[in-house]
Amino acid sequence: MGFPSRRELFLAAVTVLFAASALPEDVSTALAGPLNSAQIVAQMTARDQARNMELKHYQSQRHYQVQYRGFSAIVAANMTVDVNYDIEAGKSFQIVSQSGSKFLIEKVLKRAVDSEKEAFNSRASTALTQANYKFHLAGTEAVLGRPAYVLDVEPLVPSKFLYRGKIWVDAADFAVVKMETQPAKNPSFWISRTLIHYTGAKTDGYWMPASVRSETSVRIGGAAVLTIDYGSYQIAADSALNSTQ
Repeated sequence: MGFPSRRELFLAAVTVLFAASALPEDVSTALAGPLNSAQIVAQMTARDQARNMELKHYQSQRHYQVQYRGFSAIVAANMTVDVNYDIEAGKSFQIVSQSGSKFLIEKVLKRAVDSEKEAFNSRASTALTQANYKFHLAGTEAVLGRPAYVLDVEPLVPSKFLYRGKIWVDAADFAVVKMETQPAKNPSFWISRTLIHYTGAKTDGYWMPASVRSETSVRIGGAAVLTIDYGSYQIAADSALNSTQ
């Protein structure tokens, strides 16, 4: 195996970052009582299906940032994107502004957007369901002052859109409120580790993504960090949901 060039190491450091934006969204419901992992996942799946029917439209303005450190250099880029979701039309993305390294904009930030489009169009194969993952109930913890189930998740197949690690599921709403995961598939030998940190927040009765931070290290120098701030949401749902809030 030949010694990698700086460009190869740099590409290895950022290759996995775009997949972080494809993490799933979840939804709320009521807790009937203590559950095992299979029951928790069943409730998550049922609530997600209900959410997909109830949530008609949302829009938000996201802020993407990536920074690469390595070989005595720091390179960064930023991008602001308007996101619109419609139950009939799907998701659309419009870049509002961009600055910094053109290479990072093209190879990381725009690929992050493209990755989410691809994952959205393949929702069945990327969802947190028993068709895609094995689940193990590891315990309970408080998140944001609320009790949550802690589940270990293991993908059934290697995929750039699946991951392994821990998820925290709100015990009252069955929403994924926190994740600490790694990609199920390492895209390059030169990547030594990638950690993805996800947090959710509740808006108008729905749990939506709030932030993602993906940290990637390579075996020989260099590290890249991608952050996504999902901003605030404007949400439209059907009258039946609104009447219960």
